[in-house]
Amino acid sequence: MSKIILLHGTDHIIEEPDINIGNEHNDYGKGFYCTKAEEMAKEWACKQNTDGFINSYELNTDGLKILDLTDGQHTVLNWIAILLKYRTFKLSSEIAIDARDYIIEHYSVNISDYDVVIGYRADDSYFQYAESFVSNSLPLRSLNKALKLGKLGEQTVLVSQKAFDQIRFVDAAPVSKDEYYPKFIDRDSSARKAFKQEIKKSKVYRDDIFVLDILREEMQNNDPRIQRIISE
Repeated sequence: MSKIILLHGTDHIIEEPDINIGNEHNDYGKGFYCTKAEEMAKEWACKQNTDGFINSYELNTDGLKILDLTDGQHTVLNWIAILLKYRTFKLSSEIAIDARDYIIEHYSVNISDYDVVIGYRADDSYFQYAESFVSNSLPLRSLNKALKLGKLGEQTVLVSQKAFDQIRFVDAAPVSKDEYYPKFIDRDSSARKAFKQEIKKSKVYRDDIFVLDILREEMQNNDPRIQRIISE
């Protein structure tokens, strides 16, 4: 039996996760969002500036179909395509609207075929990267670099009833807002600062790819130009 430990930070204890409770407009739609990173879970627990709890679970992965968007076989564009299906983007130009439709059509992965999704998180600060890429103001290299954050940048999401049936509550521990809300704010501020720096740097890129290039050239997921930047 293959088991992994998952953590969920929130303002209350959740002993029985429910597939019917959740926001359909989260990164990967309705599901139970967890992380393997303890520090990240503690920040999530206090992100509303309240004391919270870090809930610990054991997931039996036997028989589960897992989509890992960080496995090297998928690109950041696959992640963007899924995000475009579920999150609400500000599509303020014809380019952004066309980009949404093209990316969803050519890069999307059908989550309904899976039980668990492992992928990047899109907290508000990092969501700016995705929106700016779709609106043609941020190149692919900057977007890809922003998401290479190690395990703290990843989340594991249960998206099927089968997965919910195979998760077991272990325990819960209190988390102090006095310690972890400032850490949450600091991480968010650092991400926004890095975002502004990348926007400035993107203006001098000559060998990068913007979303308009993808549209004009009708680039596919296996395009060597995309693969070159993704592999840097």
